[in-house]
This record gives sequence, structure tokens and C-alpha cells, in this order.
Amino acid sequence: MYSYEDRVRAVRLYIKLGKRVAATIRQLGYPTKNSLKSWHREYEKCHDLRSGYVRSKPKYSPEQKKSAVDHYLGHDRCVAETIRALGYPGRGTLAAWIEELHPGTGKRVVGKAGCVPKLQAVKQAAVIELCTREGGARVIAEKIGVSRPTLYNWKNKLLGREAPASMKRPKNPAPAPERAELERKVESLQRDIRQLQLEHDLLKKANELLKKDLGVDLQLLSNREKAMLVDALRKTYALPALFAALGLARSSYFYHRARLLVADKYAGVRRAITEIFEHNHRCYGYRRIRAALSRRQTFISEKIVRRLMRQEGLAAATAKRRRYGSYLGEIGLAPENIVNRDFRAAAPNEKWLTDITEFQIPAGKVYLSPLIDCFDGLVVSWSIGTRPDAELVNSMLDAAIETVTDSNVRPVVHSDRGAHYRWPGWLTRMREARLIRSMSRKGCSPDNAACEGFFGRLKTELFYSRDWQATTVEQFIEVVDSYIRWYNAKRIKVSLGSLSPLEYRESLRIAA
Repeated sequence: MYSYEDRVRAVRLYIKLGKRVAATIRQLGYPTKNSLKSWHREYEKCHDLRSGYVRSKPKYSPEQKKSAVDHYLGHDRCVAETIRALGYPGRGTLAAWIEELHPGTGKRVVGKAGCVPKLQAVKQAAVIELCTREGGARVIAEKIGVSRPTLYNWKNKLLGREAPASMKRPKNPAPAPERAELERKVESLQRDIRQLQLEHDLLKKANELLKKDLGVDLQLLSNREKAMLVDALRKTYALPALFAALGLARSSYFYHRARLLVADKYAGVRRAITEIFEHNHRCYGYRRIRAALSRRQTFISEKIVRRLMRQEGLAAATAKRRRYGSYLGEIGLAPENIVNRDFRAAAPNEKWLTDITEFQIPAGKVYLSPLIDCFDGLVVSWSIGTRPDAELVNSMLDAAIETVTDSNVRPVVHSDRGAHYRWPGWLTRMREARLIRSMSRKGCSPDNAACEGFFGRLKTELFYSRDWQATTVEQFIEVVDSYIRWYNAKRIKVSLGSLSPLEYRESLRIAA
């Protein structure tokens, strides 16, 4: 919103410079091309400008605004579904209405480095304690260090939403005949569940090991393929149950198992490679796979790893080549480019890089703002939200400042020239924390190449290779947050001696 004096000054300079739009904007630093021409037309018509702006009638009524927000909250908070059903408004307008009527509803996740996710064994133990508890679920959640909804989410993922959250015996048990009948039904249901789980695991293993479709008829597999499935699940299920489900004779299994062990001396290595590949977001190439095998005391050459991966059909996603283009030119003053494309750092918290990237999924748009340490690529802090506003970057910076315990350390924070890094809130935080500002040239993404490289790896390994058609915005935020925690704690970097950033700092006895 420009004042009357600002608009008159712009129009007079525009006329003085021979109606040259670019020269006028370059000299003043404002406004846009269309605004300047509109002010000039008004000045020529009326020989003056209005002292204030005339507010137009709102496009949407309060009832329409409330109806749109209610539809959004009542349909799994899906922006795309609301716009498709009502035919209005735009994504930005709906986001503003939601923030106005229900502040804080827009999802945002803020994390800090060093937070290690809970192990699968801890989740299983927590779910068992939840289902067999005598007291409240909140007590169990506080003991583990998670929220109550997180505890129920673990239960839904492990047991399904149909399973009850409490299986304790009632204080007034049913009569003996009815209790016996109920116990028989429960036992029958448990047998059916075990059988369905067995069939599910067999189909899953057939897809992983044999590259079969998930709807394949297991009875049509060859005895050799059935033997491979039994060998993969024999530690989980009893052999008679597996033989019955596959229609495989016991003698046939041991015959083909002996032939497989003799024919393929790398059978164990194949399973290990597949497990490493699947458990690391299907993004490890042969170098990282070989480094992970070395951790397990399995030492084989890179050529063998490449051959086995090719035979198993394991190929890491690669980045697509894109044409480089940048806009040369800038308006207004900005801090000096201190980093100057030197992304090396001799110690932690010496150089930090930040930027914002966008993920567009069918359910809506999600924005990520991370802070990368040039020392080892550690994501010091990050924030994920549905709006690329100042709060997104401010919350990320606050979390990063909390990790700096040494008052003598003054990191250089390098960013592009976006408005997020010029707002008073950002400048105040930088000044109070005694951080040093550094900015890239206008429209020159290579000046922040290390941060752009992190975005490229994240999207190549996590985003481009998956189908997000049935994923909600909340679920996608959880997936990105989980990936960054895995990136810090477990993802192997060959440049760090085949260690993850947190493992590398632990080896140097540096606190994360």
C-alpha cells in the first residue's frame, strides 16, 4: 500500500524519464509495471491522484467464507476437495479464511537435529501396554515421551483401526456358557487374522523377491519360487503353516533349498542388499550399499554389488537434467555474499544455508524451510507448513538458535534475496542472536548450490519416485519430517567416511 506522496513522486519521475517503466522502477525501487501505468492513466485523466484507495465490495460473503471453512474442516482438511466441491475460492484465499476463523489450524512441524525416532520395538511394546492397560493412555504416553495421539497412531498402524484400544477384562465377567462361546469366537477370529497375515506376508515377499504382482496366485508359482518364499519367512512362521498356505511338499522344499544354497553363494548377500535398499527409501546406489554391507562385516567388491543389484532390479532414483537459467539484475540493497560459493566449513555452526522449497501434491501445497550446516550437511533445524509465510522461516531460525550453546560462535546465515529474509522479524532475530547475514545474487541459484543440492536429493529420493494421489497434507508432512530425521541419523554419506552426519559428529566427539 503506497501513500499519496509516493504515487505522485513515481508518476512525475515516470513522465520526466520519458515514460520509461524500467528506468523509473530501477531508480525508485517500486512499484510494479502495471501499478505505475495505472497511476499514470489516472493522473492524465484527472490531473491528480486519489488521496486514498477505494475499497471494493468483497467478492465473497461471510456465509460463503464460513461454508468453505466448515467444508474444509469436515472433509479431512483437504484444500483440493473443498475447492473442487464448492467451486471457490483459490488456495491462498481459503488458507487466509482458515487462519482468520480458526487460527493455528494450518499444519506446521518444527524439528531440531539430534531427535532420533522411536525404534520399532519401542512402538510395539507401547502398543501392547496400551491394549493391556488398567489406567489411562496418557500415563503410558508420558512415560514413553510421546503425545497421546501418537500412541494411538502407532496402534492403528500395527493393529489396524478396527482393533480395540483396550483389551482388559471387564470387572463383571459374563456367565460361564456365554464366556466360553465368546472365547471360541475370539480364538476363531485370531486364527483367521493369523492366516490373513500369513497370506499378506507371502504376497509381499513374492513382490519383493520374485518381482511378482501383489495379486499373483501363490499356487501357480513353481516349487523353486515357493521354496524361496518359505526360506524368507521361516523365522516368522512355522514351516507346516507355510507349506499348507503354498501347497508345497516338505521334501520339495528341502530339495530346492539345498539346490539354491549350492547354486547361489550370494543368497544371504542378496537379502542383505535388498533389505538395506528398502529400509533406506530406495535411494542407495552401489557405493552406499557396499559401505552399509561393510558395517555388517560383509566385504565384497563394488562390481559384485553392482551385479547383484542389477539382477535384483534395484536401481536408485536419479535426478532429471534441467536447463539452467537465472535472472540478472537486482533492486534495493542487500548484504554482501560472504559465502561466495565456498560451502566448506572447518567446524560446526560456521556457515548455515537456508531456502524454501515447495511440494505440490493432489491434496495441496506443502513448503519446507531447512537450515543446512556446511560442515557436514546436517539439517540443523527445519519447519514444514502449508503457507510460505514469515512464521515458517522464523520458527525454523528460532529452533536453530537454540542449538548454539557457545556465545562466542557467530554463524554466517546465507540465503537468497527472498522477502522472507528481509522482514523485520527475521532481521530482529538475526541481530539479537548476533548472526551474520549473507545473500546470493538476484536470481542466481548456484550461489546457494549446497542448499539446492539438498532439495534435489530429497525430491529425487523421496518425492518424485512415489504416488501421492491418496496422501493428505498432514500425512505428507509426517513423511517429510521422518525423512529429514532419517537423513540426519542414518543416511550414509560417502564424503563423511560412510557415516551419517550425526554419526560423523559422534566420531569427532562433537555434540549435535
